[in-house]
Amino acid sequence: MDIKIIVAAHKEYRMPWQNIYLPVQVGAAGKESIGYQRDDEGDNISNKNDTYCELTGMYYAWKNLDADYIGLVHYRRYFAGLRYTFSKDPFDKIMDYVDAVQALKNADIVVPNKREYYIESLYSHYDHTLDGNHLKVAYRIIAKEYLDYIPSANKVYHRTWGYMFNMLIARKDLFDSYCEWLFDILSKMEEYIDVSDKSAFEKRIYGRVSEILFNVWLDYHISQGLKIKEVKCIHMEKVNWIKKGSSFLKAKFIGKKYEESF
Repeated sequence: MDIKIIVAAHKEYRMPWQNIYLPVQVGAAGKESIGYQRDDEGDNISNKNDTYCELTGMYYAWKNLDADYIGLVHYRRYFAGLRYTFSKDPFDKIMDYVDAVQALKNADIVVPNKREYYIESLYSHYDHTLDGNHLKVAYRIIAKEYLDYIPSANKVYHRTWGYMFNMLIARKDLFDSYCEWLFDILSKMEEYIDVSDKSAFEKRIYGRVSEILFNVWLDYHISQGLKIKEVKCIHMEKVNWIKKGSSFLKAKFIGKKYEESF
């Protein structure tokens, strides 16, 4: 089983030693190399990284990598290994080849554990923290181009949990199918959304919308028999849950939009 998981990174950072991982410099176009595979080689959309985020790495993998299974993780966020280790080093706790094979043994695709929002739907959370109009544009395009997905879109938009971070490991044919669907929708969204007056943080529209669209695609294909395996995420750095939770509540109850990542 040939497995290749890209590690999306925009700066130098410690990388896994396991050979299933391929560090990819996302948004590499016009920038100095940091020693990783650049996403501006071959067929690419590297110059869209300011709005597409890690998806420029996903696009590179889609168009340029050949493996039985392809995945995406982040330089600060990985799938956890399935076997217990006494090591305190987080890099010893991430998924390796044996873990990946085991996870995919009875599944078509690996996804991160559900993120629960409890008091927010995926749509309302996005609307309160960012701009719900982005999801409305995506919905209209799905209704026009992929009508069969509308029941799943309705379900996902109103759901209070989701598989986030654009993390996955999927069989190559599924990965290709998902990317073809996703990037078609996102490219059409560009025709309706103007980012010229947005801040660097606000511009990251398509990377964020794709997190919701991934759940729409998953829900539709699960109804067609797709089998998924949920795996815990490991964060390489501490998450400030107090700040994150406070910002979440401010967005929900007083309309304070997010202005930075956490």
